[in-house]
Amino acid sequence: MRPDAKVEKVYLYPKPVDFRKSIDGLAALVELDIKVAVFDPVLFVFLNRARNRVKILYWERNGFCLWLKRLEAERFKTSPDQDEAIVLTVQELNWLLDGFDLWRNRPHQVLTPRFVT
Repeated sequence: MRPDAKVEKVYLYPKPVDFRKSIDGLAALVELDIKVAVFDPVLFVFLNRARNRVKILYWERNGFCLWLKRLEAERFKTSPDQDEAIVLTVQELNWLLDGFDLWRNRPHQVLTPRFVT
């Protein structure tokens, strides 16, 4: 199961999470730290300290779903130190799950110059 295009946003929680937390604990992190309504049509992505596990929490019609992936040999690539949740697209989440380093493969910054120097 992979997220599809119906999802509006994906929030990657920036800090390592204790994976003993389940739905209620992760939902509390969403509301307290990310400050987004947990019932919105979005995915909330959490990584453990070792970055070999990912949990994805989302609301589906009448209940919460919790998705888990454990890597056997590799690590998920994450951004440098961040304090706020990182907004990803569904495609970027799928790339992250496939092992791509989104932060080293970003395109160049878009510039909007005002005049020629």
